[in-house]
Amino acid sequence: MFFRSSNSRAGRLFPFWVAAVLSAMAMPALSQEILTSRDANREQLLLEGARKEGQVVLYSAAIVNQALRPMADAFMKKYPFIKLTFWRGDTEEIVAKLSAEVRAKNIVADLVEGTGVGELAVDAGLTVPFTTPATDSLPEMYRDPRGNWVSTRVSYFGVAYNTKLVPADQAPKTYDDLLDPRWKGKLAWRIGTSSGTPLFLTTIRMARGEEKAREYFEKLAQQKIINFGSGSARTLVDRVIAGEFSIALNIFAHHPLISKAKGAPVNTNLLEPTASTAGTMIVPKGVRHPYAAMLLADFILSQEGQGIFAKAEYFPVRPDVAPLETLAPVVPKTAGVKELFVSSEQLNRYNDSSQKIFDELFR
Repeated sequence: MFFRSSNSRAGRLFPFWVAAVLSAMAMPALSQEILTSRDANREQLLLEGARKEGQVVLYSAAIVNQALRPMADAFMKKYPFIKLTFWRGDTEEIVAKLSAEVRAKNIVADLVEGTGVGELAVDAGLTVPFTTPATDSLPEMYRDPRGNWVSTRVSYFGVAYNTKLVPADQAPKTYDDLLDPRWKGKLAWRIGTSSGTPLFLTTIRMARGEEKAREYFEKLAQQKIINFGSGSARTLVDRVIAGEFSIALNIFAHHPLISKAKGAPVNTNLLEPTASTAGTMIVPKGVRHPYAAMLLADFILSQEGQGIFAKAEYFPVRPDVAPLETLAPVVPKTAGVKELFVSSEQLNRYNDSSQKIFDELFR
């Protein structure tokens, strides 16, 4: 169909209307290019584009008062022309919310961050590749070679023990120490979460191989481990502090240290290899504010952003940003313990078979 201009007002406006429509249609494609740009003037392009967008939305699993609010305040102080709003949820809630937005073609989030979020979102087809110069300084295991996700913070896992019930010289220091008959009925671990029993079982399988892992699990099953499914990892540590359980397996290794510093009767040990996972960051498909999203991604991975995570009692992913001194003892490198990094992709790959092992031996 062809259109002919006329001398009417509508006819005179028509060419401009066509130009506006064509421009609007081209904008999404052009703006997406900034996500993977490595141009020398990338930062200037980000600033110009973000000024026009004026806002950015972050979904994260980080603690609000300790991490998200300080991160937002620092970002908006540096970029006062951008309003940052955030929504906090657990990993599964974040992925479900993002999935619903993508299906409805109504994307609200511009950047998404949390433990396991990246890989789950990639598997669900919710992401687009992106690049930030900060990733070049990160260890390879903390970034996706395809550019779909990048790590933001690391978690290390160990055992928590009540120091009134378990003397330090008797506390388990190896996985085999958990088989001691004295701990029968006194061990607990979290169920119903990927960082609980699935991570523990997967770590042993990756470290020892299937045959030796199976032998170990059959012995461990005799310990009658208590399946704790009524709260978070922090809640389980609190139960250890209260003396309900003597020892908790596969908890975030720094949680007991935080409570210990406040006088609680609890401590932590790292078992070798110490399992570690990472919080990951993605850009959702159809992102509405790509320029501001990339500025925020740069900031979160900058020394300043990583320093905010460190102050919030998280472990920075950048090697040049140290964790809090009080938490350094549970960093495997500092403790002289071998680390086994378990990506969410690996955890997902082992998940079904690890669940079968759990159902057979530990349910």
